[in-house]
Amino acid sequence: MPEFAHVESHGRLLTVTIDRPEVLNALHPAASYELAGIFDDFESDPKLWVAIVTGAGERAFCAGLDLKSQAASDKLPDAPETGFAGLTERYGGAKPIIAAVNGIAAGGGFEIALACDLVIASETARFSLPEPRIGLAAIAGGIHRLSRQIPLKHAMGMLLTGRNVSAREGHELGFVNEVVPAAELMTTARRWADDIAACAPLSILATKELAIEGMRHGTVKEAMNADYPALERMIRSRDFVEGPKAFVEKRKPDWQGR
Repeated sequence: MPEFAHVESHGRLLTVTIDRPEVLNALHPAASYELAGIFDDFESDPKLWVAIVTGAGERAFCAGLDLKSQAASDKLPDAPETGFAGLTERYGGAKPIIAAVNGIAAGGGFEIALACDLVIASETARFSLPEPRIGLAAIAGGIHRLSRQIPLKHAMGMLLTGRNVSAREGHELGFVNEVVPAAELMTTARRWADDIAACAPLSILATKELAIEGMRHGTVKEAMNADYPALERMIRSRDFVEGPKAFVEKRKPDWQGR
């Protein structure tokens, strides 16, 4: 059983709760390695189509790196190949992951959220990359992702000051999809997950791959003419036939993911 997280599966949905509330769900290397294994299993399990990651308790989603574990070292903290929390360097992750941010998302915690595909935030959520205030830098993807996900001047305003941003401001800036009362956070995240799971899974994988990998190309024409393995898999699948057939027959499609 996981020691630093709580894991539940319901149908096609996996919910991962970072479970270190006594330190605002901050992560040390052992916790990151454990989460990496959890998300590895999620990616390889064909029965699971979408995941939600959140934090235990009411105060924090994740306060980032556990600085007490890092203070005794003058080296960068050990981390799995897939990065902080097993997510920030999971560049090949194909399945959608939703961050349900229930409080403080600081430093690495915000970087986890930025690495997810959607961010649902409670009204109490707060986001920041305060690393420069303590002699560090947001090198687990925060600098690069934030400056790609919102306008550069807004990103620099957060990066160069380390300031806290409310959930509402995060929504206005564009890195939060929806803001809800704290009591409605998980219900709302599950609604988004259910909407994703209602779609053909191979279509979702192809769509995510095209959206992310397509940004590597300088023009829309180059992006559209590039090769995408997930798209080829979708076109060759049974579901590619099932979707239009179910529409014509006015019934719910029976997605097989193959």
